[in-house]
Amino acid sequence: MTSDAFLSVRDLSVRFRTEDGVVRAVDRVGFELERGRTLGIVGESGSGKSVTSLSVLGLHDPRHTEIEGEIALDGQVLTGAPESVLEKLRGNKMAMVFQDSLTALSPYYTVGRQIAEPFRKHTGASRHEARQRAVEMLDKVGIPNARLRVDDYPHQFSGGMRQRAMIAMALVCDPELLIADEPTTALDVTVQAQILDLLKDLQQQTGSAIVLITHDLGVVAHTVDELLVMYAGRVVERGTVDEVLRAPRHPYTWGLLGSMPRLESDVDEPLVPIPGAPPSLLAPPPGCPFHPRCAYAAEVAGDRCRTERPELRPGRAAACHLPGERQRAVFTEQIAPRLS
Repeated sequence: MTSDAFLSVRDLSVRFRTEDGVVRAVDRVGFELERGRTLGIVGESGSGKSVTSLSVLGLHDPRHTEIEGEIALDGQVLTGAPESVLEKLRGNKMAMVFQDSLTALSPYYTVGRQIAEPFRKHTGASRHEARQRAVEMLDKVGIPNARLRVDDYPHQFSGGMRQRAMIAMALVCDPELLIADEPTTALDVTVQAQILDLLKDLQQQTGSAIVLITHDLGVVAHTVDELLVMYAGRVVERGTVDEVLRAPRHPYTWGLLGSMPRLESDVDEPLVPIPGAPPSLLAPPPGCPFHPRCAYAAEVAGDRCRTERPELRPGRAAACHLPGERQRAVFTEQIAPRLS
């Protein structure tokens, strides 16, 4: 990893203490992100995507959470930093668009007040200045009649408009890092496209770094620069978005691509799900965490998939024991024809 990355995450591990035991939610995750670039993180529910993003903002309850590794933003180490330091950064230098805008926005306050509050806190602006800024941000994210809608409550907004309001609240202080956690979940495809275009436009205007978290590979195809694929709390594949989507190397990534519905497919053609279920993070399997669901584990000599954890090398890489020649052959001969 380079030392000049704007956001640097090194060997991040997150464990939650529960009544049933210790949940190993994130296991030695590492990545870097530069200003003006977008990093996509994809994977099934429970793969550790959101836990990783909440760790960057320091939003885990320290009473029940163990965090190891290092998170640095613009050279400032965040792991272990006092809450007072993180409060100055959250909503100011780094911000987050949460998954569910209906629950993330308070029903007791107007949308405008919730957008204006972080602006007042971090800039010391007056109530009038903060209200004007809220109107400006609502207009910027495409809310019609922003000067009137600023006094509406969240339940008076549609799902797409609430997402836009969440983005306005996250961007009100012009953060240099924006984390968008499933920003298009439960929205129709037209609104999804509008939200993603909005994020790209705002990034071009501000030069911010964006982390886009999703379970949908189709969402990231034309949105992100770099892509991480996570499974069972680990990064199993990394590369540019073109590298990962055009020539994936990990069997789990093959499964994600193969399970996506396609417009050109016959309406009666069944989807191809990944067999099995994600492992319990209370007791993850030894070796490669994907091996119980992998159709190619038996091809690896010495039972390595069941006993030895595959490491993720720097750069373009996949954490898989399957030899590189075999990875390319499987994708070319078996996976690619199903995707074309």
